[in-house]
Amino acid sequence: MEHSWLRISGVLCVFGFLRELRPSEPYHSEILLGEWYNVTQDQVNRSVYPIGTYSYLALLIVVFLVTDFLRYKPMIIANALTGIIIWTVLLTTSTLFGLQISEVFYGFYQATEVAYYSYIYAKVDKKYYPRVTSHTRAAMFVGKLVAGLLAQLLIGFDWMNYQQLMYISVGSQVFALLWTVLLPKVEQSLYFHQQVAVSGPVDKEADAPEQLKDISNEHFNELSVAQKDRAQPLQLLWAHFHIAYTNVMVLQWSLWYAVSLAGSLQVATYMQVLWKSYENEPKIVWNGGVDAALTALAALFSLMAGYLHAGRLKTRASLLSVAVLAILEGGCILLASWTSNIYLSYLGYVLFGGIFGFIITVTSAELAKSLVEDSFALIFGINTLIALLLQTILTLVVVSESANLQLNTFEQFTVYAFYFIVIGAIYFIVVVVQYLISCSKTN
Repeated sequence: MEHSWLRISGVLCVFGFLRELRPSEPYHSEILLGEWYNVTQDQVNRSVYPIGTYSYLALLIVVFLVTDFLRYKPMIIANALTGIIIWTVLLTTSTLFGLQISEVFYGFYQATEVAYYSYIYAKVDKKYYPRVTSHTRAAMFVGKLVAGLLAQLLIGFDWMNYQQLMYISVGSQVFALLWTVLLPKVEQSLYFHQQVAVSGPVDKEADAPEQLKDISNEHFNELSVAQKDRAQPLQLLWAHFHIAYTNVMVLQWSLWYAVSLAGSLQVATYMQVLWKSYENEPKIVWNGGVDAALTALAALFSLMAGYLHAGRLKTRASLLSVAVLAILEGGCILLASWTSNIYLSYLGYVLFGGIFGFIITVTSAELAKSLVEDSFALIFGINTLIALLLQTILTLVVVSESANLQLNTFEQFTVYAFYFIVIGAIYFIVVVVQYLISCSKTN
């Protein structure tokens, strides 16, 4: 068994590395605004990137359920195949419509990432969850880091132009697709293919899955066997949802996870557009190096958060720390968008990414402590869906063509900065008030 989980983890990690080996990503806006496409910066900002956000939102929850029903591997294959389609479309189109089509596929590409993270939970024993989670996330970090360094090297030495980087991106997706052949099939998934026989009345104390024992079941015995087989996944989904979101701690950390992720996704999506707005853009564009530095700092801060959090930070201290760090995130965005020096903007973005890595690690750990183990993928999926809803609202209000504000790129980032500052300040005040109330009660 020891050898089996290590082998499966290793195979999945190689896939994650290949998937993230996309050196064109740090220069995506440079590519779209280059000579190869007939679009303006405003069109990229308001008519291209928002399509990816909308499609990601629309597909995420459906993809999660389909992923579980198909037992993960087909969706991992679909993820790699979609990557090939995206960069092939980008290499063969030059129109606004073609770019919008690629963004629809990119939304699916992001949504099917859930298969990568949840596959391992259905394939290995629960006692290995922490280790395989760290392995798979580390593999993606390394892939992203190598992609950034490779991109910077190729562009800095003028060995490739921006568009040619996409050939490497599509090639890595081809290798990732071929590598999926080595992934073992999943016989048992979390919801639709459990090895739980349902052939008669369900005894809450014996036959029902542990998580269902407290769920109302008065009509279950009236169903046929076939109906029970269909009802059980829905019952378990509802059980996990009900158990999680009736827990105050889960609600508290889920909200923080969603608002933090939404802001981070929005900043990451449009940062390259901001850099293209600088008049003093350097001769050598350092996007690849910046992306590599951000990835390395985020990985380091995530590791620090794991060690600091392990038994050292209580929940209230964790909340205070992420609240203060969120305010600092807002400050980093202001540095990235209010300065006239693009190198200071690079610095602000790298620091922002490092702080976010710390925050999301602490938040995920606090959230996971309060969850039923089998519900990790569902709850994190729902929280990501909420984050995408918030990101969509931000996009509609601040970025889209129909937005009444009609802000320029620098003004948009000012909104994102104060988004983090206000949220951090609210959480800080709430935690302090809760502490004072608890102190007054004890006295």
